[in-house]
Amino acid sequence: MNKINKKIVVGMSGGVDSSVSAYLLKQQGYEVIGLFMQNWQNEPGEKCTSEIDFNDASDVCDQLDIPLHKANFADDYWNRVFKEFLNEHRAGRTPNPDVLCNKEIKFKSFLQYALSIGSDLIATGHYASKKIINGRTYLCRAEDIEKDQTYFLHEVKEKDFEKCIFPLENLTKNDVRKIAIELNLKNALKKDSVGICFIGERNLKNFLGRFIDLQKGTIYDEFNNKVGVHNGATLYTKGQRQGLRIGGVKGKEDLPWYVYDKDILKNELYVCQGIDNDLLFDSGVEIENISWINEKDYKFPMNCLVQIRHQHNPVKCSVKLQNSKYIINFENQIRGVSPGQSAVFYDNAICLGGGVISNIV
Repeated sequence: MNKINKKIVVGMSGGVDSSVSAYLLKQQGYEVIGLFMQNWQNEPGEKCTSEIDFNDASDVCDQLDIPLHKANFADDYWNRVFKEFLNEHRAGRTPNPDVLCNKEIKFKSFLQYALSIGSDLIATGHYASKKIINGRTYLCRAEDIEKDQTYFLHEVKEKDFEKCIFPLENLTKNDVRKIAIELNLKNALKKDSVGICFIGERNLKNFLGRFIDLQKGTIYDEFNNKVGVHNGATLYTKGQRQGLRIGGVKGKEDLPWYVYDKDILKNELYVCQGIDNDLLFDSGVEIENISWINEKDYKFPMNCLVQIRHQHNPVKCSVKLQNSKYIINFENQIRGVSPGQSAVFYDNAICLGGGVISNIV
């Protein structure tokens, strides 16, 4: 093993991706240090998944013979991520906390901590890659398109990616599991984390109900007929089927119901039947501000690809700058587009950046 005279801090979540990342970097000769981030303070009596994750991270670091630091960024997370998450829900939008989490915690608080303890670089278990083109650093899709996480990284800047390594960029999830099994890591078969970034899988109604006043309201169909009752309009997003609890409605076909709109001020939800209902599809969106990863002199109108949620198949679009706002027109209509979601732009495999959808056009 060739010794690389560089110190690198790996974000250790207790999961298999970060564990294999740490192993690969050590094999490459880096001086590897693990860092476990505690970003959420559980209420008394709550199941504390962070303790389980920390123990898993600690056991893996012992096995790999690398030191593990633990840092508490709970205040940063609350002030810079979670407050915005709540504000977006109160406004009736559909926020994605993972985007802010990467920008504000993993590539700010974590990066600053790593540099403060003398690290040269950081590494994460994201499925993403970097390419250097004409001296510029570009964020690109990972080899495993199914797991690609560039969508969540679009608000991070080029200067921060210059200090980061993605060890899993050329590996599939199956490859990662195989390596972990061969190493006999205790978390080799651990399920991927789901739910809200750093908070985990929760019952959204019960969890948000601790911070937002949720009131029951009426569900109407597209003909203004009352067809049910919901638990709080902010809990639902366009295209959603689960949680509507609409039974057989007299005179209606036996087809599933989907949310196509909502009115937060009236606390009303509007639904239609059929997954291909025209009410579920839109041709474009408006974005007030786009965060570009690489600062360039972009020319508009611009043609590129747009992705409006993780694992959504990108579609061709045109981006126009009009009255200081960006108007995005899709080549093909997209199902389930909601304000608050992020629209992320790509030039083939290169992630250009993105912004929060403010309106449907």
